[in-house]
Amino acid sequence: MPAFPSRRGALAYGAGTLLAAALPLAHAASTSTQAIWPSSTLKLIVGFPGGSSPDLVARTLAEPLAQALGQSVVVENRVGAGGNIAASTVAHATDGHTLGVMINGNMTIAKLIQPRLNYDPLKDFAPISLIGTAPLALAAPANAPGANAQEFFAEARKAGDTWNYATPGVGTVAHIGMELLKGKTGIQPVHVPYAGNPQVINALISGQVQLALLPPAMAAAQARGGKLRVIGLTSASRSTLVPEYPSLAEAGVKDFNLEIWNAVAAPKSMPPQVVARLSELLAEIARRPEIREKLFQQGWQVTGTMAEGLARRVQSDAQLLGDVIRTRHITAQ
Repeated sequence: MPAFPSRRGALAYGAGTLLAAALPLAHAASTSTQAIWPSSTLKLIVGFPGGSSPDLVARTLAEPLAQALGQSVVVENRVGAGGNIAASTVAHATDGHTLGVMINGNMTIAKLIQPRLNYDPLKDFAPISLIGTAPLALAAPANAPGANAQEFFAEARKAGDTWNYATPGVGTVAHIGMELLKGKTGIQPVHVPYAGNPQVINALISGQVQLALLPPAMAAAQARGGKLRVIGLTSASRSTLVPEYPSLAEAGVKDFNLEIWNAVAAPKSMPPQVVARLSELLAEIARRPEIREKLFQQGWQVTGTMAEGLARRVQSDAQLLGDVIRTRHITAQ
């Protein structure tokens, strides 16, 4: 296993002969510290409770990562503020042994939604790997009108603001995505935020709301039981996660390709050599057949990109979602 550099670099002296004399010592110190990373337990911080999707992803990655590094890896749940407490913990960590398993909102538009947030996702993280993605499923009550998506949207346009849509909270991807969908289709349902997706599903089943964007596996489970109806997926084409359902693009909704995702990131202060090695390692772990299958069963299309791929995704999603936030004046404060 290639050595990892420690965050503690070699001492550097100011100038002149002292600097020249220090070079052999600096090289020796560097070699010594490289051999001890990771020198303590590595932490994977998750902003959601045990059993949640990010928690399951973190625990799926933790064991193979520990085996590869020869050091313990623990998952710590720092629950609250839609994952932003955990994200802030990662952003400000200085121990060189803290990573975060985060969702797109925490890594892209959190600061736009909450301007007082004490971290900036576009400045304070070092991207490591995009682990998995999934489209959202536009779900409706089982007795929703229309024989297909086109007819459903026609009925929704007629209903105007007498229809409601549910989300697991202000500023979530489901919220921003529905506002984007409103602009694409001309529908005008009113936002009703709930505490989480279980409450959203209950509201749909009971008919309190008429539509919502849900994780596909969650929506499909209810639809297969006859409790909900899936109108379509927010992807450019059908998803391997739920191949029986069409994409909204098939229904004529143009340029509407929206996904939820999870990723691993480090504090910006983590040394580039460590970030690069972790990026390579975690991307390889995610793509292993047995890990890929576990993540697929959890509802993720495995991506397993390295740092550059995640950085590009962060920038593109920040632009897409940020435009909606600014246009629709969405804020949590």
